[in-house]
Amino acid sequence: MPDRPTQILEAAARLIARRGVRGLRVEEVSAEAAVSTALIYYHFKDRAGLLRRTLEFISRRAVRHTDAALEASDDPRVQLTEMLLLELQDSPQVRENSAAWGELRATAVFDPDLRELLAAATQEWVDDLAGLLRRAQDAVPNGAGTDPHAAAERLTALVEGLSERWLSGTTSLQRAHELLRGAVETELRPV
Repeated sequence: MPDRPTQILEAAARLIARRGVRGLRVEEVSAEAAVSTALIYYHFKDRAGLLRRTLEFISRRAVRHTDAALEASDDPRVQLTEMLLLELQDSPQVRENSAAWGELRATAVFDPDLRELLAAATQEWVDDLAGLLRRAQDAVPNGAGTDPHAAAERLTALVEGLSERWLSGTTSLQRAHELLRGAVETELRPV
């Protein structure tokens, strides 16, 4: 069984994925996690603290899902492709993570504090992918000349958009994977 803070963060992520952030109440998280509201305030200070830590929790959980790509191959092109594809998996935890991330992103439009945290988490993701893109470019004779950071920004934005379409049922998972593979190939094509 997870420790209490983790149990609370799991409950918050579930509720955010299902109902969004705006109406999220500490009392609901308390009931979902089967803990007292006082314990939530003890660990997270306030609702804003709970949201910040939930965003961090979701980001760490996403990294755990995608780290398997680094072990799949020594080829950075394969690692990059697999890492992005693992963001779109038909598993309950990945669906929950993707839905919660989308809800947090939508709420950040109106919440400057959350916006800063989301921007930092997104930048970390972009930086990680840019490193892989650079390695993949270096591994190809006459490697692609595109800016790895710009390419990483395009790919992460595509993953977020495809995730939203897949979760809402407007794009199949198979089609989302096809589009993502094509985008990686395009970004790594020599110029």
